[in-house]
Amino acid sequence: MSLQNKKIFLSPPHMSGNEMTYIQDAFDTNWIAPLGPHVDAFEKELAAYVGVKDAAAVSSGTAAIHLALQLLEVKEGDTVFCSSLTFVASANPIVYCGAKPIFIDSEPETWNMSPQALERALHDAVQEGQLPKAVIVVNLYGQSAKMDEIIRLCDDFDIPVIEDAAESLGSTYRGEASGSYGKFGVYSFNGNKIISTSGGGMLVSNDVEQLKRARFLATQARDQAAHYQHSQLGFNYRLSNVLAGIGRAQLEVLDDRVQARRMIFNRYQEALSSLPGVHFMPELASSRSNRWLTVLTIDEQEAGISVQEVLAALTEQNIEARPVWKPLHLQPLFEGAKFYPHREKEIVSERLFHTGLCLPSGSQMTEDDQYRVISCMKKSILQTIHSS
Repeated sequence: MSLQNKKIFLSPPHMSGNEMTYIQDAFDTNWIAPLGPHVDAFEKELAAYVGVKDAAAVSSGTAAIHLALQLLEVKEGDTVFCSSLTFVASANPIVYCGAKPIFIDSEPETWNMSPQALERALHDAVQEGQLPKAVIVVNLYGQSAKMDEIIRLCDDFDIPVIEDAAESLGSTYRGEASGSYGKFGVYSFNGNKIISTSGGGMLVSNDVEQLKRARFLATQARDQAAHYQHSQLGFNYRLSNVLAGIGRAQLEVLDDRVQARRMIFNRYQEALSSLPGVHFMPELASSRSNRWLTVLTIDEQEAGISVQEVLAALTEQNIEARPVWKPLHLQPLFEGAKFYPHREKEIVSERLFHTGLCLPSGSQMTEDDQYRVISCMKKSILQTIHSS
């Protein structure tokens, strides 16, 4: 395959080179099994980076959400509110607990949970006599939700917030780290995230005692005894020492990765924002997105071409791009689940799904590769305009 047609991936891992130092140390000391000194250090280093008191390293962001719900004693018959415009992993743990998800629409300024829709949902819950046990707020594609408004609403009803910051590590909101606002925060280190341990996650909180319990539950809830004794249901959710070593090296370059992705976003915006119908994901004032992915919408009436047609053109050029997440209230898995739109006749998440496109945004992306994407986008849209 020629370099001109090499595959451009959406968000591939980007190793720093220092990972092997930590991996070699794990091998030299034979700390290969789950837990170990790199796990302890990774937890402390990430907690310090995001400005919280404690962090628990686990096998995935999904595991972190599940543990947070367990700590909040979510059980069968309970309800949990959750952002609708997100990956299914944000809501699956609700079902693991036997609870019912209730989905909240997005709003235009952040594409994240609508405070207006949340307020209506909370008032209905009061009328129905069943407040949610938790609210899971997702910070989509690196952009923080309106956390002040959301937490204020939840505090009025004494409802804990789980901040799903799986995509927003390195982002800030009002000068504080994304993921540090809720009762619990969740990060993911999956292979496509801004930093990666190949697979892994982190649960963070200022409640140190709760995170001690999270570690207990994540290691099969083994009681203090010489023999193997278990009085509670536990999970095999802890991170290995080897992967934590990779995470330590990745955390060292996180700020560089954020800067690189923001530069990639700026380059796309400068080159494509003048095209008819192309609108980029906004950045809320007083926040700073890590721009994990560059995401835009295409208005078919203005551009003369649909997102699906642009996606097909990119695919033909060996460029990986993706639609925006399909809202969870539209997923067959959650058919019949209650959903609250942003406004009575305005469903923001569905509009974003039908018009949204995620462009290749890897922090190792070369300018030449990015201009390949830009050229394909321009050609697709401008040819359509000129032929109409």
